[in-house]
Amino acid sequence: MSEAASGLRGLMATPRKTPPILSIIVPVHNQARTIGQTLHALQPFRARNAEVIVVDGGSSDATATLARPLADQVITAPLGLGRQMNEGAKAANGFIFLFLRPETTLPPDADTQVMYGRARDTAVWGRFDQRIAGRHMLLPLVARFLNWRSRVTGIASGEQAIFVQRETFFRIGGFLHIPAMEDIELCGRLREISPPICVTSRVTVPGDRYDRDGVLRTLRTMTAMRWRYRMGAKPEALAKRYGAERSAATKPAQDTPAVARKPDSGRPASPPEPVVQTKAQPRLRGRADKA
Repeated sequence: MSEAASGLRGLMATPRKTPPILSIIVPVHNQARTIGQTLHALQPFRARNAEVIVVDGGSSDATATLARPLADQVITAPLGLGRQMNEGAKAANGFIFLFLRPETTLPPDADTQVMYGRARDTAVWGRFDQRIAGRHMLLPLVARFLNWRSRVTGIASGEQAIFVQRETFFRIGGFLHIPAMEDIELCGRLREISPPICVTSRVTVPGDRYDRDGVLRTLRTMTAMRWRYRMGAKPEALAKRYGAERSAATKPAQDTPAVARKPDSGRPASPPEPVVQTKAQPRLRGRADKA
């Protein structure tokens, strides 16, 4: 047995001695072909006491089975990114939640950067800069533009591995159950509390859509989608119009009542299903009325 394989087996067999500070929450659906690669890349963080929680949206393939040996928890939730990430947060034990799309690769020092950012900043949330992996020669410039825009606006996309302090996430009600723009909407509410920590270590995101549709067309589509959302378009209409390629289905599932977890070692039970009680909720209703 190789040294790496032996170390991985030891990691999976050894019970966690101290509660994790960081919980990495990965929503997945029918990703049996890539889930192994995604989770193998997270094993160094587990070795440094980060927790990895995979939230399966009812895959019809072997995604959940392949994920179990490589994650601390594999749970099932109703299909939809917002629902899946909320359920992962309720199962998590960490002080900070990091929401990771399965197609995004974290930098090797991601956990250290999150801890360092929290230690030197009073902000309660943050995100990473990104690099785009693809063939087009303009992709480095596109990534620089998107990083600059995120820094100026205080808004991040889900591909940028948004991380949030546990207490803050539950206090604002978590992600809304909408079929698109749930990451943008969450950032809007978090921005009202504090500006984001902008980690300059870069996550790597795939550039397939830029290679397939072209840089200008892809940027135009992304910008138009955000602009229409700000002008009051329904997330359902945006998801249908732009056919966003997402790691979870855009069709909303039926709401299911949340079950509070029993307290563990003095920890309070997880809060009920998130209900947003902020300024964002009337704004969202206003959008629905206008659209």
